[in-house]
Amino acid sequence: MRNRFACFTSSDPLSTGPHVTQRFFRLLTGQLLLILALATGLLAPQAAQAYDGVEIRRALVEASDEGYRLSATYAFELSREMEDTLQYGRSLYFATEIEFTRPRWYWFDEKAIVARQTISLSYNVLTRQYGVSVNGSVSQNFSSLEDALFLIRRPNRWLVAPRGALKVGEWYNVNLSMGLDTNYVPKPLKVNALNNSEWRLTSEKKPFRYKAE
Repeated sequence: MRNRFACFTSSDPLSTGPHVTQRFFRLLTGQLLLILALATGLLAPQAAQAYDGVEIRRALVEASDEGYRLSATYAFELSREMEDTLQYGRSLYFATEIEFTRPRWYWFDEKAIVARQTISLSYNVLTRQYGVSVNGSVSQNFSSLEDALFLIRRPNRWLVAPRGALKVGEWYNVNLSMGLDTNYVPKPLKVNALNNSEWRLTSEKKPFRYKAE
């Protein structure tokens, strides 16, 4: 009885010649494809995490004559669904929130400042330009999406509080967050946005301390 594990014998016409070479390369190619698929499956989630959410790369509060300004930079990428939404004439809204609290040993922390800024991103199909508006101000127009996103990632210094809102010389705990505001997502897309990772674009709260000047 022939051994089922002896796949190639001298009497087998497929055991010699070009047929062996073809079978060998087919087997080798299949193994390589399997390894590649496994590697892609293992590495893909890590790659997705690298671009998930908003990264706050810089956050600094500066005192000025008008008051206290936030200087910050962010890193993020839009998902394909977000870009498609823009192309269909729907705007995207990004909300930045900052909170100043002063520690008190005898009572709860004093909440000194809570401020919120909304930046909208839109696309005009007729002019083929992208618009960026801060808190409903006049829109700044850009010829490319990357140029428009540059302003959102590196916004102008934001006046978060007037002079006198903080006590000079006191230390404050600051919490900063930034991300896509799903409250402004069009109703037909809102259910999908709340349950789809493609729409989860937000940062973790970034804490730091500031001594009022």
